[in-house]
Amino acid sequence: MAAENCSGGGQDPNPCYLQKFRLYETRSNFYMVGRDKSGTLCRILKIDRLDPSELTVLEDSTTYPEIECYDLLRRIHEGNRSTGGLKFVTACYGIIGFVKFLGPHYMLLITKRRKIGAICGHTIYAISKTQMITIGNSPVQSNMAYSKNEKRYKKLLCSVDLTKDFFFSYSYNVMHSLQRNLCKNETGLLNYETMFVWNEFLTREIRNNLKNTLWTVALVYGFFKQVELSVSGRDVKLTLIARRSRHYAGTRYLKRGVNEKGRVANDVETEQIVFEDVPEGCLTQISSVVQNRGSIPLFWSQETSRLNLKPDIILSKKDPTYEATKLHFENLARRYGNPIIILNLIKRCEKKPRETILRSEFANAIRYINKSLTKENRLRFLHWDINRHSRKATNVLELLGRVADYALNLTGIFYCQVTPNCRPEGLLDLTCVLQNDEHFADKSDGGEKLEIDVGGDNQSSTENVKPPMFQTGVLRTNCIDCLDRTNVAQYAYGLMALGRQLHAMGFTESQTIDQSSPLAEDLMGVYEKMGDTLALQYGGSAAHNKIFSQRRGQWQAATQSQELFRTLQRYYSNAYMDAEKQSAINLFLGHFQPQQGKPALWELDSDQHYSVGRHGPDLLNEDARTSIKRSMSDGNILCGTDSPMSASNVRQESENRGEAISESTHEMPAYGISYSRFTPRMSCRQLFGEIEDQLLGSNRICYENGDECNCTNFDMDWLSSSGNSCDDDVYDRSAAGLSSENIGAELKTGMTTSPSESGSNIKVGERSASEVTCDGLMDEYSESFVNWVTHGDLLIPVKFTCQ
Repeated sequence: MAAENCSGGGQDPNPCYLQKFRLYETRSNFYMVGRDKSGTLCRILKIDRLDPSELTVLEDSTTYPEIECYDLLRRIHEGNRSTGGLKFVTACYGIIGFVKFLGPHYMLLITKRRKIGAICGHTIYAISKTQMITIGNSPVQSNMAYSKNEKRYKKLLCSVDLTKDFFFSYSYNVMHSLQRNLCKNETGLLNYETMFVWNEFLTREIRNNLKNTLWTVALVYGFFKQVELSVSGRDVKLTLIARRSRHYAGTRYLKRGVNEKGRVANDVETEQIVFEDVPEGCLTQISSVVQNRGSIPLFWSQETSRLNLKPDIILSKKDPTYEATKLHFENLARRYGNPIIILNLIKRCEKKPRETILRSEFANAIRYINKSLTKENRLRFLHWDINRHSRKATNVLELLGRVADYALNLTGIFYCQVTPNCRPEGLLDLTCVLQNDEHFADKSDGGEKLEIDVGGDNQSSTENVKPPMFQTGVLRTNCIDCLDRTNVAQYAYGLMALGRQLHAMGFTESQTIDQSSPLAEDLMGVYEKMGDTLALQYGGSAAHNKIFSQRRGQWQAATQSQELFRTLQRYYSNAYMDAEKQSAINLFLGHFQPQQGKPALWELDSDQHYSVGRHGPDLLNEDARTSIKRSMSDGNILCGTDSPMSASNVRQESENRGEAISESTHEMPAYGISYSRFTPRMSCRQLFGEIEDQLLGSNRICYENGDECNCTNFDMDWLSSSGNSCDDDVYDRSAAGLSSENIGAELKTGMTTSPSESGSNIKVGERSASEVTCDGLMDEYSESFVNWVTHGDLLIPVKFTCQ
């Protein structure tokens, strides 16, 4: 996929990308001929067919003109005429990888592709058809049991549908964010090591052998959608990309929480790219914003149940010092920089504690981790029970928009002006901007023009361009499944970010987009498609889109029937299909590698209880099974002991933990440039209402100990049957009409408020947005509240419970 030197020596200023391939065979070898996009330059790869146990791949270092390449193939044919000569096998568009089960190696090829979009002239493709070809010249003889297992492994691997939701590019590193691509301009082998390349294992042998990536394509799994928008009479393209992590990947009930390396289940990076649709080679404006979703980074699980739509949540005490949780947030900081803002959407209050126990433990983990961090690097943590306000979609999206606005004030967005290379093979180039970034350190976002060398096609030109902006930090959103509620929150963030992106590009005067505008409707449709796609991949059904349906004014009865159908579909998939899907994923990713004399993949116990190694079944560790005991009562959590987890146990485990998180290089380049921040347009009082003063007087009981609980509580509600569902208790129903202004009062008094008393509109302060900033916090709030807003301290020790 990446650019490689095609000249056979020295550094070629015109890198080569092989995009079209033809496969030929003789009795002893496969010959693959690769051509660049123009079809004028060719390379040849030889794959040995005689040794079924080893993969032997040799590359001719010479780059041939097309005529010479055909002459070479003719000579190969003549030399092998006695054994049948050279035969054409298939045309293809790249190698997905090589795999071996119990017999010979197999080669996976892309035989049909389709264009799904382009980023500044760099085409993005999806797979339409694949083919698996046996490398060995003749079937390896074996006993019947061996042959049966070999066929079963082949069938299992082929059940991973590469024609759905996988995408790639020859010249654009679609596995990385736009900011990283423009700033680092990486090529070659390292790109395959990223967490978002799903065929990293399948391509490992050939990449290590050839020391290049000319013949393989890097497949990203998730979602890619590009749409055209018209804004103020100008055409822009909006691209939404979701990249699923290959680490700790799998299905809903079989992959939950975090593993020992700090990798979480359902870890998805979402990137929203907006760029001006201009002729190729012209100066263009481009902007992107990245956000993240992922499972709650604790050791917890839910066992698949065919009798229970909502299996018990099992919280393990195997990591009393939250080391895995720390590793997870260290990884986020490396990738995105600081601050890390955590939006936790799970329930605050339940009749039978399920989500609330995870909420409590998550708060304890964040509180402890923040003790070892400097103030500027502390994790910002916001509990927000989205279910509590789900009855009115407008309120939900508006309140989530306020959280998004707060997060964007902290992280900023990525924006730059750049001239893409006219060469279709060339990467986007912004390295010159980074080399000059010291000139921008003290510049404001006031439209001042600076001269920047924006190189294109190996030539230098000086253009008057706006100074770039950089995103530093990320918003991480989670619910229980990180599907339904999370997708609504990500849309609200995307809408707020789109307003800033268009404003930075000079398309709009305001940084906000009205929820009822056609632009918001178009964006909602794209996020809804993304939510459905990710939910099908992880949960087995499309997403529960109640909020989106309400916002569009759909008939409530139709929405309810749709939600019921998706609930049943998800239940059936989780109970009856996920085990085989998980086995296929483990086989595809190389987490399990078959070996003769070892147990077959389908003979192993539940995937949830294994630490499955990357290098095959020898690393399956029986001692690594999670030490847990199921409770027979819904909501009771047993954690490796004979007694339920208590608040005091949690508190005792939280004591005396104090290692600082190490500093590390950011994966997504992050720059502390002042002009990349927007001035906050609302005060923190507008964002959080009267919550602080009124929470101080609350008499509710929290599942955490009062002195140790550092959870914020800014609650809303959304009913869903997906595992994110509401328990439909009296307290939840009584809160349906609460507005943001009286949340704190309701918590304080423990009494319900009718919709007529609270009103449906969200009130804001009397001062204008331009007059209100966080600078005046000390005059209005206590020092603890200011520290939370500024440094990420968890807000206040409060106790909650349901009466």
